[in-house]
Amino acid sequence: MEHDNLLVMSHIDADGLASAGIICKALDRLNIGYTVEIVKKLDLETIKSASNAEAVIFTDLGSGALALMDELGPDCIIVDHHQPMGASKTAFHLNPHLFGINGATHLSGSGATYLVARALGDNVDLADLAIVGAVGDLQHLKERRLVGVNRLILEEGVKKNILKSEIDLLMFGKQTRPLHKLLEYSSTPYIPGITGNSDNSAQLLTNLGIALKNGQQWRRWIDLDVDERRKIVSELMQRCISCGIPPGKVQSLVGEVYTLLKEDEGTVLRDASEFSTLLNATARYGFEAIGVAVCMGDRNSNYKKACDLLAMHRQNLLNGIDYVREMGITPLCNVQYFHAGNNILETIVGIVAGMSMNLEGANRRLPIVAFANSNEGIKVSARGTQELVDRKLNLASAINKAAESVGGVGGGHDIAAGATIPSGTEEEFLTQLDEIIGRQIQ
Repeated sequence: MEHDNLLVMSHIDADGLASAGIICKALDRLNIGYTVEIVKKLDLETIKSASNAEAVIFTDLGSGALALMDELGPDCIIVDHHQPMGASKTAFHLNPHLFGINGATHLSGSGATYLVARALGDNVDLADLAIVGAVGDLQHLKERRLVGVNRLILEEGVKKNILKSEIDLLMFGKQTRPLHKLLEYSSTPYIPGITGNSDNSAQLLTNLGIALKNGQQWRRWIDLDVDERRKIVSELMQRCISCGIPPGKVQSLVGEVYTLLKEDEGTVLRDASEFSTLLNATARYGFEAIGVAVCMGDRNSNYKKACDLLAMHRQNLLNGIDYVREMGITPLCNVQYFHAGNNILETIVGIVAGMSMNLEGANRRLPIVAFANSNEGIKVSARGTQELVDRKLNLASAINKAAESVGGVGGGHDIAAGATIPSGTEEEFLTQLDEIIGRQIQ
């Protein structure tokens, strides 16, 4: 098929925005016109809204709605990594699962889109966006490093000197946060006496002989020398071990981190994890166009707006965690859940759910399910652990079946999934989900 004007439709998260940025840059270089639409979910109404386009390319979504694609008149391309649901007779479909590759750990949506862009021309310089999307999708957590096709993309970026990988502290904010704030906001693992305590975090550094400031400027992780970094990592590990934290969780303090060498040092764009959070901070508050603009190279007005949104996003996540801590998490036989109502935005309740797995009172042997009110009904976000996946947990399948049983729709990955269900059906949904997951992990 040949077209000179495409509709690019992508998902409303960091991986989706990175995917949109990649394909749009590739289309720009081919002088192919396009429009971009970022969506929360792909239902029949959304698909029909695209029917007037010459052709549609879905990035980081589409595989969960294959049966609906035949309703679409234009040529349709799906570049996704979520578990395929149903089948389409008309859509061109690229998905790692179709090749026996795990889309939750071995290739992100932006990675799949990068492979398409790479086939369209000399677009290897976009490998850094593919890594940002993969990290935003937490594809590095299982092994504490990127693996599979993600790693091949990383190696291409390293070879072209646009990416650097190294073993370092995995805490968020190494480029931008003052040292004591870096420790205070650590959550994976939860460090007793340090996480959530600014005074103790500062005192730990002082006791190690590490200066908090250089003149009037707060020092960041990137300002430390190798010996200072080793001192902090060693102290944190010893503290975790002495508090009885399992060795596996202690090891999660350190892993592979990814630096974007084209970006200025000390900015949120320099670190893949911070870049991905910046993208989430735009899309999840209705400013997805700003995130796509940043992906495509805007370092002026849109970047400044994105940084303001990031500050707000961080505060909203902290408020969300405080709400869950106060209200508590309710355990069932095979899942645990909380209902945020209107107290946590539906666009970030999944992130809060994942963070809540580290709270006291949470049971990491059970997947966590979060509910939040939305204009379409009730938003459901579920998160598991790799240990649960190893026991055959498949949240994508379970969420899909439980949502359908109450008239909703859902899907995702084995370790993380979401749905939208009618208001008032939460109890029935939980009953179904609890039974399904019980059969999976028995």
